Amino acid sequence: MDLNSRLFDRIRVKPAARAPEKAAPTTPCSFPGCTAEGVFRAPKGREREGEYFSFCRDHVREYNASYDYFRGMDDASMARFRQADAVGHRPTWKMGARAAAAGQPIDESVFAEARAARKRGARGKPPQNEPPPRYNALAIKALLTLELNGDATPTKIKARYKDLVKRHHPDANGGDRSSEDRLREIIQAYNYLRANKLV
Repeated sequence: MDLNSRLFDRIRVKPAARAPEKAAPTTPCSFPGCTAEGVFRAPKGREREGEYFSFCRDHVREYNASYDYFRGMDDASMARFRQADAVGHRPTWKMGARAAAAGQPIDESVFAEARAARKRGARGKPPQNEPPPRYNALAIKALLTLELNGDATPTKIKARYKDLVKRHHPDANGGDRSSEDRLREIIQAYNYLRANKLV
């Protein structure tokens, strides 16, 4: 960017005019007979939360030293206040004391089917009858190598692959290398299906 451009010469930025500073309103000290400025706030007390006195430094120290939020309360009231303060003065109920909890007992037979399914190892909803996936020509050739037809699901493909590898592996054949080429074809076919996210 060229700062010596004639376009930049025509731009004039005028500084913002300063507004006169407003003097903060001064509040006199709330202590009777004191004329000093009341800069320090002090709470007015119980039943008047959110309201404050304005005191000067000397009188706020005196007020804070003598301030007692619980003045005029008996011991039982103070204990109730402290107990309610533990939960933020919100309503609470004892466990099991609400009317809704005293409803009808739960019928255990409702959950019997879910428990039985969990024991069988079933998870979630039973699978819906989905249409078989469509495969291209190379995928169909790979499926034929795995001795499957075009309606094979990923689960069937994996199971068939494991079965064929176990059958044609030289270790399973006692070191016989006669089916080594067939094993290589099976592995290549499965790798093709896996690379195309069909397994």
